[in-house]
Amino acid sequence: MTATDSTLRARIHALLHFTEPTDAGRRWRALHLAVLAIGLFAVILLSVDGLPSNLRHALRYAVGIVAILFSVEYLARLWTAPEARRYGDSTAAGARFHWALSLPGLIGFLATVPVFMWLGGYRIAGSDAASIFCVLWVLKLGLHAPALGTLLRVVSNERAPIASVLVLFLIVLVVAATGAHLLESEHQPKAFGSLPDALWWAVVTLTTTGYGDVVPVTVGGRMLGALLMISGITVLAIMTGVLATGFAQEERRREYLRVWEHVARVPIFTALGVVTLSEIVGKLRTRYYPSRISVVRRGDPGDSMFFISRGEVEVRLPAGGTVRLGEGAFFGEMALLERQPRTATVATLRPTTLLVLYASDFYEIASHIPALAEAVENEAKRRHDENTDRKPGEAKR
Repeated sequence: MTATDSTLRARIHALLHFTEPTDAGRRWRALHLAVLAIGLFAVILLSVDGLPSNLRHALRYAVGIVAILFSVEYLARLWTAPEARRYGDSTAAGARFHWALSLPGLIGFLATVPVFMWLGGYRIAGSDAASIFCVLWVLKLGLHAPALGTLLRVVSNERAPIASVLVLFLIVLVVAATGAHLLESEHQPKAFGSLPDALWWAVVTLTTTGYGDVVPVTVGGRMLGALLMISGITVLAIMTGVLATGFAQEERRREYLRVWEHVARVPIFTALGVVTLSEIVGKLRTRYYPSRISVVRRGDPGDSMFFISRGEVEVRLPAGGTVRLGEGAFFGEMALLERQPRTATVATLRPTTLLVLYASDFYEIASHIPALAEAVENEAKRRHDENTDRKPGEAKR
């Protein structure tokens, strides 16, 4: 493969990657969601009887076009799979094979199946089987939810307590079903005459769904039902607490690693040493901005400062001049140090990743790390003197 082909493949892979922060990546995600919405909407309408024939034909064409587009997307993702970092040690064929068997690969393949079904003319009870199969396109929405992967890791990390809660759920369920069967079978043989029938009532009651199709009529059965409802609330509360705690911990770990990666690009931080960085990382927040977006405006409260991890911004000074700041620079420190409203507007020139440090966290860090506070104050003084000496309207690059 030539260098040009490799570069093209890398660019397409970056574009198709759903976490790509560039403007092109955002436009691709918006287009992907729009096509997905059109396809799902058309499939849902096709299931309605009595539609005009012209509308039905138009909807089928729309579904077919969406299926073809998803097929092209699948082939493009398969071709660019070797560019993924996790397949860096594999051959091109091996990377494509591993991606095809991954969850995103399988979801992408399912999106292409309707094309082959149309070509084969498969039909089920007078309905177009391919159109029905297109409902599975909804799985592609999971690719737009990075937190879904986090949830899977949470389930894996917390599998021991989750298993304990599920065992507790099963014990309560079986005991309640057995008790209901013994107490209610003589009075309601159809509803509680067997353990499977009693289990249905126990599941509905324990999950607090309460369809009301089956209810106990004896005093003992009603007392058992009351205890089961209380137990259901308790068990579900425990499960919710386990998942919520695990999710919060996983998000903190991910945010810590993400911030650390960006902090490494800012010289003012890297000069402080690894031990000091670990204290700072927990205070910073990552923010992504597309191009030509105002980050702060003149007159806004000076409650935070920003460090540029990636991208470029333009500082529009009150006198009319502009200053461009690139990777490793920071801004917003003057308003933060002086505790005054912001004196300039700052806008992004291209997609930019910023690290935000709020005032309360800055002063807390400054009390422990005087070197950071001193560096920020020296830079603020230098910029103030520079802006004072600059002529109105003069721009600095």
